Amino acid sequence: MSRSLFAEAKSTLSLSLPIILGELSQMALHLIDTAMVGALGYKQLAAAALVLSVLNIPFVIGIGMTISVSQLVSMAHGRRDGQKVSHFFYNGFWLCAFTAVLIALALVAGRNILFHLGQDTEVATLAVPFLTLMSWSIIPMLLFMALKQFTDGLEKTRTAMIISLTALPVNIFINWLLIFGNLGFPRLELAGAGWGTLITRSLMFCTLGGVILYHPLFRRYIIVRRNQWKLKPGTIRELLYIGIPSGLQVGMEGGAFALSGIMIGTLGATEQAAHQIALSCASFTFMVSLGLSQGSSIRVSNAYGTLNRLKIISIGKSTLITGLIYGVCCAVFFIAFRNILPQAFNSNATVIQTASLLLVLAAVFQISDATQVIGAGLMRGIKDVNVPTVLVAVAYWVVGIPVGYLLTFHAKLGPAGIWIGLIIGLTCSSIFLCLRFFRMVRKI
Repeated sequence: MSRSLFAEAKSTLSLSLPIILGELSQMALHLIDTAMVGALGYKQLAAAALVLSVLNIPFVIGIGMTISVSQLVSMAHGRRDGQKVSHFFYNGFWLCAFTAVLIALALVAGRNILFHLGQDTEVATLAVPFLTLMSWSIIPMLLFMALKQFTDGLEKTRTAMIISLTALPVNIFINWLLIFGNLGFPRLELAGAGWGTLITRSLMFCTLGGVILYHPLFRRYIIVRRNQWKLKPGTIRELLYIGIPSGLQVGMEGGAFALSGIMIGTLGATEQAAHQIALSCASFTFMVSLGLSQGSSIRVSNAYGTLNRLKIISIGKSTLITGLIYGVCCAVFFIAFRNILPQAFNSNATVIQTASLLLVLAAVFQISDATQVIGAGLMRGIKDVNVPTVLVAVAYWVVGIPVGYLLTFHAKLGPAGIWIGLIIGLTCSSIFLCLRFFRMVRKI
């Protein structure tokens, strides 16, 4: 890496680090939930996996909608237009709020779909109350994400990070009380984990909202609210122009993983539990790549606001190289500890053995997973979102999922077949997006 690319990589890492730590803390909450639920038994772990698979598609679509806030706030911030920043923030927040409520209501209304997915009956029964609580928790989480995208777009990434890290011990303590019934609280088991998530996410949203409204750091964007805090159809359309394709992009990927979890669930509860363990580990390492993607997207968006083509190319190249190096390190780690990591989640020998195999496959897709999410972030930074959405759809749903299905149910490879399909889909997505980015930057 040349000196100029190294300098750009360092700047991107500096901006991304708080985002990464915040994302890792959120994933740590998920891992701790998984481990604590896994202590109850593999059926409860399988039920949690089923719920997360069903939630994944609508939830990540909602997160994609929040991305539009950071992109437009970042571009306005790059032009030093504080009035526009405030306007985009207000309209973006209410758009995300409407999306969050719509998703939650739809999930609660359709919760009985769990009994029609070919899953173990006991697992589906355990999953229904957990799905209800997790659905309601989407509202405060997406509202928190909308506020976070605002602060991130201003390159004030430490604010949300501190709140996310603080939420970690809070969630652990609430889980300890409600899952296992300690200190006189009722033993709610899986439902206790749902309540813990709902309470923690609500506290996170309220805390970040209070900081934005009353901290001097954001005062200049709040004092102009009389002029700028107005809902305008044109602004909503501008947000939707980025938000809908972004939501569909992450939804395509999230949907592929969700469907893979449901397909594996038809093989049995032990296979689904093993899949959840491997996916939880892979999702944790993915948060670093996601943070790099968000940081590079903000920096590219800022440079795009002034049409600085050379800056955009340098940021893109340096971030992709960083992601490539990180992916290789993760692959080595997964292979080295494939027999140890599953033991932190469950004690069932069959689950551990299957999860160890899946972790080897998870190691293989670490590189393409890192580069594809960074490529998607770079594309959002230059406001190119429609064609990349089609490319992602082809990679996952025309290539990855069909191949995984054939390998699992026709070639009889079991859950490994699904994971091989995911590897192929991720690799295609990475190649498509990276080539598209460098092609489009030449036109700026």
